[in-house]
Amino acid sequence: MRVDFFICGVQKGGTTALDSFLRAHPDIQMARPKETHFFDNEKMRWANPDYARLHGFFEPRRPRPLRGEATPIYSYWPRALERLQRYNPEAKLILMLRHPVLRAWSHWRMETARGWETLPFAEAIRPAARERVSTAPRGAHRVHSYVERGFYAGQVARLLDLFPAEQLLFLRTDALWNEPAATLAKVHAFLGVPGTGEAEQRYVAPRVSGEDDRSATLDPADAAYLADLFAEDIVETARLTGLDLRDWLGVPSSDPMRP
Repeated sequence: MRVDFFICGVQKGGTTALDSFLRAHPDIQMARPKETHFFDNEKMRWANPDYARLHGFFEPRRPRPLRGEATPIYSYWPRALERLQRYNPEAKLILMLRHPVLRAWSHWRMETARGWETLPFAEAIRPAARERVSTAPRGAHRVHSYVERGFYAGQVARLLDLFPAEQLLFLRTDALWNEPAATLAKVHAFLGVPGTGEAEQRYVAPRVSGEDDRSATLDPADAAYLADLFAEDIVETARLTGLDLRDWLGVPSSDPMRP
């Protein structure tokens, strides 16, 4: 067997919501649990990987459905996409993109709620704290990469280098929130499965306990700082993906995804 498709990013980009929609489709079997973290596993012997471990997340006795897996760190983590391409060069990949300023804020709130971050957001996104990422092994960090994960153009370029464009689907996260039926129809068509005709608006940036602190607000100064930092990358991401991201330029006025 081979896993047919992957939701490969981005973290805090609505991948759990898309996974839950596809998990309910009669022709699709999603890995259990979500986020197998197979291709970003640095303990794996990648010279001779044991793909049986990946296949063990699926039910082999079911008829041969389309199999999918969602681990949003894949688009960011060094060599994860290369390992995935080596495993299945014919795989289809879905990349969900959330406004990078809002993604960074949501990411920081999650890590703070988990107790894995103690710095205030204003400090965590600025150069001194970002050294935690640049000086980490392979220049990537699983926790503190609030800013780095929001530079989407490089991630998209890697995907386009590794896979034909027809095997890639780029989506805006807010499209799944604002137009769930139309967005799911696009996903179903991309995967080659019949549409179900059913979709509901649901919160597409799942939280951990304590993350939804209504008293927490994004400081406009921090939002403006990040908006300026991401502006050039947003333009390049739009060019590479074909998505209209003009409304991402400038400071986001609000987060459309609310519980």
